[in-house]
Amino acid sequence: MTVPGGQAPRTGADHTPHRGDDPPGTAGAVPHGAASRATGDPAQTLARIGRSWKWMLGSALATLVPGVIVLVWPDETLHVLAILIGLYLLAIGAFRFVDVFARDEPGERLPGLLMALLYVLAGVLCLRHPLQTIAALSLIVGIVWLATGMLTLYTALAAKDLPHRGFVLGAAVLGVVAGVVVLAVPTESATALTRLLGLWLVLLGLAEAAVALAWRAALHRAGLTGSHGPTPGDV
Repeated sequence: MTVPGGQAPRTGADHTPHRGDDPPGTAGAVPHGAASRATGDPAQTLARIGRSWKWMLGSALATLVPGVIVLVWPDETLHVLAILIGLYLLAIGAFRFVDVFARDEPGERLPGLLMALLYVLAGVLCLRHPLQTIAALSLIVGIVWLATGMLTLYTALAAKDLPHRGFVLGAAVLGVVAGVVVLAVPTESATALTRLLGLWLVLLGLAEAAVALAWRAALHRAGLTGSHGPTPGDV
């Protein structure tokens, strides 16, 4: 679950455009964030990507597509299911890592880093052959969804000026419920586990897509024609 980074998009011009004849330190000087972008700062580049609603939508699709796949082919072996879940977790870990750079405040980055690390570790565990059992997969996925749902809930409550907070809170609660259900409901066959995980992947993917589209709507209302929100140097 990706939380839109930074503050809510602002309307109007926040900075005076840069002019070539402006001396350093005047009102027309290039803002610090713009200067960082001009020098190709990797952190600024990742921050712009992490704030993009298209990036958030990509994260949603990375959750939704595996869910559809496992629901369409519920009779696949546990080995195939473990590989699909493992690849899903690794992909979401990469999305979460980029999303960390979209945070303006250092205190807001810690939950994102923890989520990214948790997804990657869980993905590696799912791909390990000795752990490809029904109980192991249920435990790994349930813990990941429960922990990241709680971290997302904390981030949504702590973030300042978060647009469409209700969508993010709803996605966080859905993640917590998904984790609890997967951990609490016993699954005695690979088919039952596949259907359970597939259902929750689809629901979580749809929730993330709603967050991405809500962030896109916020950008359009703010009059921003680009696909990403303000960067730390712009607000």
